[in-house]
Amino acid sequence: MATTTGVRRLNESPRAELIDRLLNCLDITRWAADIADARPFADAEAVQRTAAKAAPDLTESEIFQALAAHPRIGERPADTGRGAEFSRREQAGVSDDLAEELRAANLEYERRFGHVYLVCASGRSGEELLEILRSRLDNKPDDELRIVDSELRKIAALRLAKVIEP
Repeated sequence: MATTTGVRRLNESPRAELIDRLLNCLDITRWAADIADARPFADAEAVQRTAAKAAPDLTESEIFQALAAHPRIGERPADTGRGAEFSRREQAGVSDDLAEELRAANLEYERRFGHVYLVCASGRSGEELLEILRSRLDNKPDDELRIVDSELRKIAALRLAKVIEP
């Protein structure tokens, strides 16, 4: 497969600039550095494979750091950065009518687990996101942290695909 313009741009980006762009996908410096240091990539699939393998054992501290870059489900990010734009698009299925119900459920989740509820929201309705949140409230904290790790990686893969689009 030929290198796309997006992959070529990623390969040619200065390391610091690329890491900054990657941190909008997953705010973990070690993950972004692992990807930047694996260049050059032949194609988008190679980038995604590397991202999936990067920083395989995220620490609890790294997970919480990455969570801090995500708004609550149902809340629109206040800032204007690339990460905020990703969040706005990913949560497009959340209607204003559902905002109060999600707000209350988010607070219950945060009391239970000590961090924001995170789910890969892309393509899901607000009702589905609320249902998933409620289904996860009975999880053990360690199990929930593993789910959050998995959701962070799903979100990162979707965002990374947008970063490397031509």
